[in-house]
Amino acid sequence: MQIRLDGTPVEVNPGESLLDIVKRLGLDTDSLKTRPIAADIAGEVFTLNYIPMRQKEQGDGITTYRMRKAIRKGSGEVKLIRYGESRGRAIYERTVIYVFFLAMRELYPKAHAKVNYAIGPSIDISVDLEPQFTPDDVEAIRAKMREIVEADYPLIRKRLDIDEAIRFFENDGQQDKVRLLRWRQFTYFDVYSHGDYVDYFYGEMLPSTGYAKVFDLQHRSGGLFLLRPSDADADVATRYVYMPNLVKVFARSDEWADLMHCRCVADLNDMVENGSVRELIRVNEALHERRFAEIATEIVNRGARAVLIAGPSSSGKTTSANRVATQLRVLGKTPILLSLDDYYIDRQFVKPDENGEIDYEHINMIDVAQFNIDLEKLLNGEQVEIPHFDFKTGSRQMLGHFVKMDDDAMLIIEGLHGLNPQLLTPRIDKKLIFKLYVSALTTLNLDDHNRIPTTDVRLLRRMVRDYETRGATIERTLGMWDSVKRGEQRWIFPYQESADAIMNTSLVYELAVLKKHIYPLLQAVESDSPSYDEVVNIIKFLNYISDAAVEDEIPPTSILREFVGGNTFYR
Repeated sequence: MQIRLDGTPVEVNPGESLLDIVKRLGLDTDSLKTRPIAADIAGEVFTLNYIPMRQKEQGDGITTYRMRKAIRKGSGEVKLIRYGESRGRAIYERTVIYVFFLAMRELYPKAHAKVNYAIGPSIDISVDLEPQFTPDDVEAIRAKMREIVEADYPLIRKRLDIDEAIRFFENDGQQDKVRLLRWRQFTYFDVYSHGDYVDYFYGEMLPSTGYAKVFDLQHRSGGLFLLRPSDADADVATRYVYMPNLVKVFARSDEWADLMHCRCVADLNDMVENGSVRELIRVNEALHERRFAEIATEIVNRGARAVLIAGPSSSGKTTSANRVATQLRVLGKTPILLSLDDYYIDRQFVKPDENGEIDYEHINMIDVAQFNIDLEKLLNGEQVEIPHFDFKTGSRQMLGHFVKMDDDAMLIIEGLHGLNPQLLTPRIDKKLIFKLYVSALTTLNLDDHNRIPTTDVRLLRRMVRDYETRGATIERTLGMWDSVKRGEQRWIFPYQESADAIMNTSLVYELAVLKKHIYPLLQAVESDSPSYDEVVNIIKFLNYISDAAVEDEIPPTSILREFVGGNTFYR
């Protein structure tokens, strides 16, 4: 029988795995940039340990062979996944974390380690170890991880009855998994094991530990940073870069999570079940309001005259700009809100790149020169006519919107490139500019070993907003998401540490609300959709979260209102 591997016909032997086929064809390499690490079959991701054709023994001694369901469904088409894809990077990260926890189990079986969140190119992991976690311990863990990689242990998934899994994790002391599994809606649970270490990571893994060669570790007080492959060269671990602003904002978010007694999905589900989620919403929103007030005070104390706001997609930039404006009014200022979008150049003057494509998120899409002229004049007290960009016609228009700043005025300028240094010429006094970065930096995790990427939460926000306010399908939003993320990597993330303040716009309760909006839309996506695999993964994740009908509790100025509707700033 045949399959088509990346479009090439290949004969399949009974019992042969995809990994066997990849090696037989000479496609396996030592380079993470080119090495196949998983497979896409009929829109779903499968481990390379997947066996396309099984042997089946009949009772009369006759042997038959059967192609697996996914292979039949996909008409034999198999697409190899490599690290360069976002789902390939997620698979790699899960496996390296598995190797880390296996090393911890072998070296420090009584220690407690917890994956927290990604800070730039590194993953923050806390380690509770007596008497003290030291750089020498990090060296020992690194060496043990290298040993595990060299041993090349196969990562074979095993299915357990859900009650059996709960009993095991209870006896093993992994109470975080016990609590989460009590919310699982299925009667089974899949695990990976080696020796006495049994664990699960929510998604496919590499075929063996030998694939997870590229990583490094960096000690920090009370834990370490796990460094992922470099974006520039996937065969080399990224260098550790200290990012004090992000570290500080995550530390504040950790304090908030402790204050609200909500650090993981099981905590949130418990609150939804017992009704205390309403108090959680009130406290979470009050913390947001206090932080916006602190930022407004910082702006005024700095003597700034203009606030530049930037952040990745679906971070709540527009609502944040309005809430900062409200707090500035409390301090006696007169805010003037502007959008960088109005400085887009006319679409007729946009030229495609060498590939014939247009990057609408490029800094050159903004008329930077005109923006600088207008900003300089405004800061000098001159009157300026602000343009309006009409997205329907793709052109910039002058509609008589004149602005002049008096002594109490404060410009608030929001846009994708708000922190880009090209926006400010040398003639503009930088002391008059306050740079604010906003992003949904969630610290809520599934359990101690499985973090929820901040990108995933922003994607949920965007899918809900695009459907509710723009009539866009789930498939359309997902189809654009990789391009959006590439733009963020190029134009937003490199400048986040230059901000004078960072506002974490994530809300610890928001997943319970977003699920109610998005879940029916995801379930309606057909299996032949190009986005089906991504949709299935989102559904699997959301199955652990209890939805809450509490929108009457959400304030009309909440960040979340920008996505689920009812935001009074837009009336």
